[in-house]
Formats: sequence, structure tokens, C-alpha cells
Amino acid sequence: MRVLCLNAWGGKLHDALIAYLSDASPDILCLQEVTHSPESDKDWLTYRDGYHVLNQRANLFRDIAAALPGHAGQFCPAAQGVLWDGECPVPSQWGLASFVRRTLPVIGQVQRFVHKGYGAQGFGDHPRSRNAHGVRVWDHARDRALTVVHMHGLRDLSGKGDTPERLAQAKRLAALIQGLAEPGDDVVACGDFNVLPDSATFDILAGIGLRDLVTGRGHDGTRTGLYPKPGKFADYMLVSASLAEAGFDVVRDPEVSDHCPLLLTIAARKAGKTVTSG
Repeated sequence: MRVLCLNAWGGKLHDALIAYLSDASPDILCLQEVTHSPESDKDWLTYRDGYHVLNQRANLFRDIAAALPGHAGQFCPAAQGVLWDGECPVPSQWGLASFVRRTLPVIGQVQRFVHKGYGAQGFGDHPRSRNAHGVRVWDHARDRALTVVHMHGLRDLSGKGDTPERLAQAKRLAALIQGLAEPGDDVVACGDFNVLPDSATFDILAGIGLRDLVTGRGHDGTRTGLYPKPGKFADYMLVSASLAEAGFDVVRDPEVSDHCPLLLTIAARKAGKTVTSG
């Protein structure tokens, strides 16, 4: 079983991203910064936020769904705002996407906001609305349930330090995980949390039995060479004690975003021995 988590950067590196995801073909894929523009048939639009201008794939969710026909996809919008086709505004939704291999039975699912609520009247001022999505699947190779929850943590223009809003966000995430997972589940919590490694977020998640693999395995950051700013931590993957020995990597090659993919490989138990599944 392989679980992959990535901030997709709005599909800015579309061709490399699609090729990587198609080749990796994880069993469960958790993506942040996914675009969906249902009223547009364009391939590319432009995001504008003051001086911040970024090319965005107009329908990244559609593109990834086409690249992973063996997966069922769920798009979870945090807000609908405007992207631009030249000087023409185009309504576009922005949020999370989860893809689960169709052979995996989905036995539970939840989508909930961890900061504010759905932004129906635009993307809004920072810190903007943020949501989380979780799936609970039955892993026949391990004969137990696996709960995977991901979120895109709120962005604060003052930096990645702890704020009351971030602490409230972490508590809501913990509550969401506890509401979906059942005793005995393997549990994974992941995403672009937008916090530093010393954040109280990790104390809150430790309180429900989760430990981070990025810092715990000695990785020195999760941003690629395309991210020019200092401070290379943003993305994290936390697991329950039952997954403490699972394979884990911060994938640095190829570069498909300004974030690195996080890849968890869970071994299956069969006939008294352990083999890699997925």
C-alpha cells in the first residue's frame, strides 16, 4: 500500500506532475492546491493576488482524474474565486483532491473545514478558508482498516509561527481524525500544514497517537529548489504507532512542484512473512 501526499502548486509544472503521478500511481493520493474551473475549457488561467501572479492549470482535478483512470477522485473545494483568461475573469474553485484506487473498499469518508467555512464569494483575505478530507479504506493485504486524512494548513502573511488560528485548526484536524478512525486502524495524517517543526500542532496530534516522519526520520525540509525563500519545512506526514516502521521518503527527483512529494510505503503481511504491497 502506498500513500502519496503533495501540494500540487496549482499544476504549474503540469506535464512533469502528470507524468510523475501516472508513473507513481499510489494507492491513495492526497493533493493540495488543486484547481477546478467547471465553466472553462481552457488549459491555463492566471491567478492574481496583488504582486503575486501565477499560472494555474484551469482544471487540474480533471487532468489528474484522466491520468489515473483506475482511481476514484474526490474534489473538496475550500473556496470559489476568480482566475483570469487575459482580462476575462473565470470562476474557479480551489481546494483539495483525494484519489483512491478503485480496488480499495472505501468504508468511511469525511470532509470538514478546519479554518473558516466555504468561501462562496471569492478566495478572500489571508488567512483564507481551509478544509480537510479523510478516507477510511479496508486494506485486505494487512486485514485492517487504514484512515488517511489530509489538509492544507492556513497561510498567515506574518509567517509560519503558531497563532491562535493555527492551534484551533490543529484541534479541529485532530477531532476530524478521531471522528473518522476507529480503534485498531492504521492512521495517516498529512498535508502542507504551513507550520514550523516546533509547532504545537505536533503536540496536539501526538495527543491522539501520531508522530511525524519528516522530522522523525531526519529530513531537512520538504521544499524543492524551485522555492527560493528561507525555511524549507511545510509538508508533514504523521502516522500511528502501527506504521512506525513503514517505508517513507521525501521525493526530491523529479521536481513536480515547489513542494516535494511525501511517499509512505506500507508492507503487507502474508503467510507469516512481510512483503511490499501496492
